[in-house]
Amino acid sequence: MQRASRLKRELQMLSTEPPPGITCWQNDEQIDDLRAQIVGGSGTPYEGGLFSLEIKVPERYPFEPPNIRFLTPIYHPNIDNSGRICHDALKLPPKGAWRPSLNISTVLTSIQLLMAEPNPDDPLMADISSEFKYNKHVFLEKARKVTQEHAVQKTSLPKRESQGRKGPATRQTRNSSAEQKNQ
Repeated sequence: MQRASRLKRELQMLSTEPPPGITCWQNDEQIDDLRAQIVGGSGTPYEGGLFSLEIKVPERYPFEPPNIRFLTPIYHPNIDNSGRICHDALKLPPKGAWRPSLNISTVLTSIQLLMAEPNPDDPLMADISSEFKYNKHVFLEKARKVTQEHAVQKTSLPKRESQGRKGPATRQTRNSSAEQKNQ
């Protein structure tokens, strides 16, 4: 019961006062199954990307950290191909830094910071870590490419709708508005 009430408070706080560039919500009606999105930081190879994450909250939360993984592919030394994240805030002591005073918001913010400032000395992906340390321009190029391929939303109107349009969309009639509501 403590877990459910705490999660409700945390989700309420995340919806009313979200950290910049972060959104989080319940997946369906499951209080222990959350989704989040983090916007790639300006000046990073993830800029312009929108990264989705899955958050599984254990029964013993807040005494155990949430299990968080990236759903969107990302090229990063601390995140593996299955989306697992190597971060102290997601591990229990003595090797980790999780404590019950932390919450979903602070952990998501720390993941956002990890995206901007990778830790090559504690990698999940040794080859990417080596690249980050010794061949940074190659790392940056690959990270940008993966971001463009998987995290950047492509927005374009279908040809039929985009042809012949000039300026803002035309006003809808009452009937077309009612038809849309009924769909």
